[in-house]
Amino acid sequence: MAEENDRPEYRFGTRAIRAASFPAPVHQVPTATPIYQTATFSAEDSAELGDILADRRPGYAYSRVDNPTAAAMARAIADLEGAEAGFALGSGMAAVHAAVASLVGSGDRIVSTRAVYGSTRALFSQVLRRFGVQTDYVDPTDLEAVEASLASGATLLYLETISNPTIVVGDLPRLIELAHRHGAQVVVDNTFASPYLCRPMEHGADLVVESATKWLGGHSDVVAGVVVGSRERIDKVREMETDMGAIVAPFSAFLVLRGIETLHVRMDRHCQTALVLARYLETADGVRSVFYPGLPSHPQASVAQRLLRAGGGMVAFDLGDRRAASVFLDTLRIPPRTASLGAVQTIAVHPPSTTHRQLDDGELAASGIPLGLVRISVGLEDPEDLIADVTAGLAAARAAVHA
Repeated sequence: MAEENDRPEYRFGTRAIRAASFPAPVHQVPTATPIYQTATFSAEDSAELGDILADRRPGYAYSRVDNPTAAAMARAIADLEGAEAGFALGSGMAAVHAAVASLVGSGDRIVSTRAVYGSTRALFSQVLRRFGVQTDYVDPTDLEAVEASLASGATLLYLETISNPTIVVGDLPRLIELAHRHGAQVVVDNTFASPYLCRPMEHGADLVVESATKWLGGHSDVVAGVVVGSRERIDKVREMETDMGAIVAPFSAFLVLRGIETLHVRMDRHCQTALVLARYLETADGVRSVFYPGLPSHPQASVAQRLLRAGGGMVAFDLGDRRAASVFLDTLRIPPRTASLGAVQTIAVHPPSTTHRQLDDGELAASGIPLGLVRISVGLEDPEDLIADVTAGLAAARAAVHA
């Protein structure tokens, strides 16, 4: 590019565009990752531009392909997950799709945990099915059933570290070993745990996905996702997503990076309060069962103790039927009427009518999801206030059931 004093005297419009388009050089290292809010990057010449776009040399050309802020987000999460590389995407579901689609094709078969996020199940059973990919659902705690399904021929085993919404904790090391023994690769959705509680890569997972919208971002102000794994596998994800266009926006990547800086502090508080709430619910009238990995009563308590740093911020419990769950949720005053999870605010939902609305009653039962299930993402409010709010909700639910 020509020096400033070598440029011709352009007219006003040209000068305005050029003056606002080229940033001043910065020689010091910033203490926060800059937001590269640009669609394109200029090259020194056409040969360099072609080489960058063809991956013959490092660099940036077009933010749909790659962006420095997005790359920083992916690199940071890969580091936290213990992976070689990562690729940032526009949502958690974009990450799930990218990870799975980079590994399977027509005629392949997926074995998936049965209580999987509703949109993930819809992706498998509706979208990928149209393209010739079959999916079988299994109880991840039944290792014999998992092995039998894998032995029938599978390309991929899909797991969730902590199942959404039933809070099942599968034995990742054993499940991953079974999959690899039968020639299947393993994708693990680590969203409910976050890398602070568990790092599936350390247990042999081939790819790990996170909805960065949740604990990583942590403030309900960003939608983003990420896939991490070996450099070779992430190259395949990146190659596919270059043409599918699901990369994360630069400002969204910046917000995720900001959230990551306080992840450890927030998760400690989420876990502490969730344990207090779970212990209270175990003794509360009208609650049939409580699902929380930090409780000795949890069916996979010993597995959770091995795999997780703490019990996590997600608590689920069964109130018996849809009406009781609805009345309970409508009585609560602290949680907003919304979905999602992993935020500073406590969020309570009825999965059969929200996160797993795609499933009919029979499919819910087959997935181990009770019709009266309530899922709470425990926020950072004072525990005493949450307990008081939940107590009022339970009283209203009991009154409605006995009316």
